[in-house]
Amino acid sequence: MITLRKSADRGYADHGWLKSFHSFSFAGYYDPEHMGFGNLRVINEDRIAAGRGFGTHGHRDMEIISYVMSGELAHKDNMGNVKGIPPGDVQRMSAGTGVQHSEFNHAEGQTTHFLQIWIEPNVTGIPPSYEQKTFSAPEKRGQLKLVASNGGVDGSVTIHADAKIYAGLFDAGEKASFALDPKRKTYVHLVRGELDVNGQKLQTGDAALIESQDGHLELGHGKDAEVLVFDLAA
Repeated sequence: MITLRKSADRGYADHGWLKSFHSFSFAGYYDPEHMGFGNLRVINEDRIAAGRGFGTHGHRDMEIISYVMSGELAHKDNMGNVKGIPPGDVQRMSAGTGVQHSEFNHAEGQTTHFLQIWIEPNVTGIPPSYEQKTFSAPEKRGQLKLVASNGGVDGSVTIHADAKIYAGLFDAGEKASFALDPKRKTYVHLVRGELDVNGQKLQTGDAALIESQDGHLELGHGKDAEVLVFDLAA
C-alpha cells in the first residue's frame, strides 16, 4: 500500500528566526495519525535565519541525522566536535547515554535550510558519538546512493538503528528502482523538485509512505528532484 502525504498537510511552526515543517508530531505539533513511521520518528524541515540557532540542549538514545540543502549549519557539542555542515554532507550524531549540542547559522544574510531526522535506535545506553561525510552530486545523480546505514555499509555514515537512508538526484530520463520488502516500511521524502514515485507525482515536501508491499519502487521523470528514501523496520 502506498499513501501520499502532501507537503501542505505537514505541521508548521513559525518562530520568527525559525520556520519549520514537521512530517511527524513534534513539540507544539501533535497529530495522533502521524507519530512516526516504523522507527522513523522525526523529519523536520527547518529554515534558520542568519545569526540565529538552537542553543545548547540535550538528547539521549536517538540517532540524529542532519541533511543540509542550502547555507551551512554550525554544530558544537560536548564531545569536542566543532563543525560546519555544508550542502552535500550528512552528519550523524548518536545521542546514546546523553549529549549536549548547539546548532547555529553564522552566515550573514543567508538562511540555513536543512532536514533534521530522528530514527529510534536498536541499541540504547551506548556512548555518544559523531560522524560526518560528504556525498558528491555525481554519486547521487540518477541513482540512489546509500548515505546512512547500520554498520556504515558502502561508505555510508553509521547509524545504530535498523534502517538505511538513500539520497538521489533525478532529472528528465534518469530513473532508479528500489526493491520493496513487504515485511519492512519504506518512506520517500521529496526534498525538492518533482518526481514520479510508482506513477504518482510528488512535489517539493511531499512524501510517500509504503508498507505491506512487494515488488519495486520506481523513481523517474524528475524535474530538479532531490529525494531521500528510507528503508525502515516495521
